Amino acid sequence: MTTIKKKRVIVQQSHVGLLYEDGVFRQILNPGKHKLRRGLFDRVQREVRFVDMRERTLTIKGQEILTADKVALRVSLLVYFRVKDPRAAEHNVASYEERIYEDVQLAARRFLAGRRLEAILGDRNEMSDAVREDVVGAAAGYGVEIVRAEVKDLVFPGNLREIMNQVLETERRAEAKLIQVRKDAEAQAVKSAADGAVQRERIALEREEAQARAQTEQQARALRLEAERREAEAIAQDPQLLRLRELHTLAEMARSGGKFAVGLDGRRLLGLLREDG
Repeated sequence: MTTIKKKRVIVQQSHVGLLYEDGVFRQILNPGKHKLRRGLFDRVQREVRFVDMRERTLTIKGQEILTADKVALRVSLLVYFRVKDPRAAEHNVASYEERIYEDVQLAARRFLAGRRLEAILGDRNEMSDAVREDVVGAAAGYGVEIVRAEVKDLVFPGNLREIMNQVLETERRAEAKLIQVRKDAEAQAVKSAADGAVQRERIALEREEAQARAQTEQQARALRLEAERREAEAIAQDPQLLRLRELHTLAEMARSGGKFAVGLDGRRLLGLLREDG
């Protein structure tokens, strides 16, 4: 608080002044130079309280708090705030900064007391949001806006830190193993897909080959049937061709070393001998 002995007062930018006359609040002085009326015999004592309207931070130092599962944690919070109503900030509480400190501390205790350690570690932002929501209404009552709250530090007992480090290391190893298993599974899937594609290609080739062989055999059979048909027609027109075919067959059998006997009746034999004579 500044006691005014002159007729002028200057309020700096980002601040406001609260003017009091004989201890009674009179008005808010905005940034700039202000002239105050004073008579010749004016004995009124005037004072000004300057209030910083900028956003500021307040550190809530490490508080040891028990969680719902009886684990002692030491928590430090960082609170961002600004004065919205300077009159309420100066008149409704003795010190708005001390009041913010107490309100945030109690809000953190209420939050942690209702949460287990696992849930707290799972989402630290939940704690920040919960503390702000818990305090914002009360702070508005003494002219302060809580912009946000952040968890600055979260300290565990020594033995708990060792256990947590072991858990984190186990989780990292398990995650690495899971990643490797996924890679192996993907590689196996690619290999199986490739093997399947090769197998399908082989089956398709075998099917095409079988179809080609069947088609070739069918065409050969048709050609044989056509040749036999033509041969039969030729024999029907000239019976001597049948005899030539028989002799050709006998000659082929003789060349291959086969033994055979040919039977002729007396009349045919006599005819052949006469032809030779």
